Amino acid sequence: MTTVDHSPRPGAAPVGRMLLAQTAFETRMLLRNGEQLLLTVVIPTVLLVLFSAVDVVAVAGPGKRVDFLAPGLLALAVLSTAFTGQAIATGFERRYGVLKRLGASPLPRWALLTAKTGCVLVTEALQVALLSAIALALGWSPHGLDTPSGALAVLLLLVLGTAAFSGLGLLMAGTLKAEATLAAANLVFVLLLLGGGVVVPLAKFPGAVRPVLEALPISALSDGLRAVLQTGAGVPWGDLGVLAGWAVLGLAAAARFFRWE
Repeated sequence: MTTVDHSPRPGAAPVGRMLLAQTAFETRMLLRNGEQLLLTVVIPTVLLVLFSAVDVVAVAGPGKRVDFLAPGLLALAVLSTAFTGQAIATGFERRYGVLKRLGASPLPRWALLTAKTGCVLVTEALQVALLSAIALALGWSPHGLDTPSGALAVLLLLVLGTAAFSGLGLLMAGTLKAEATLAAANLVFVLLLLGGGVVVPLAKFPGAVRPVLEALPISALSDGLRAVLQTGAGVPWGDLGVLAGWAVLGLAAAARFFRWE
């Protein structure tokens, strides 16, 4: 008769399993949060439908109004998830000691940050799918995706945009108090929505401030996506360079100054 060993085997689970579990947990928490859903789903969707149907802002370029708006609102989706939502959630986790406790758990700190990045990527994939479906229903005719270079350019823009905004969001959440992070993240979201070329073309702004606005990561992301998806242009190297610079700067600063408590 064989005996089964029921003696306990204490120890941490493999890092890969912990990483997947934490990513799934982070994603479920984000999707259950009403404020996060407002930022990530409701606002971009309402803006897409509203500005596509109402002639509030005259836009330049070929195609219908939705052809201009869809790339900009895809950029706004990245901003809302990777920057605003992540900064607010991480800021309050830091305030209530959640990050401190997780940092002392068997889950390595790099794995925790990787899980948050995975949550952002999963949420962005859902956002892109939803907004693209709505835009197509409104008559959007995207260009550039039928070529490998165009599809790769869109992917690189979204990845670099995510990296840039994630770094800036974590920097804000790791250095400011939670209440200050909440106010600052929402204020930055509104300012970049209005002045980042998302729904209002940068050409509408005075020439004196236009170079500053063009150097913003949201402007580079929205203009880069628009160059590929609206006009079918080649790889927007200039916009990719701006996003890469912001990504390096933001992630390096977050790694240097982020405080866990």
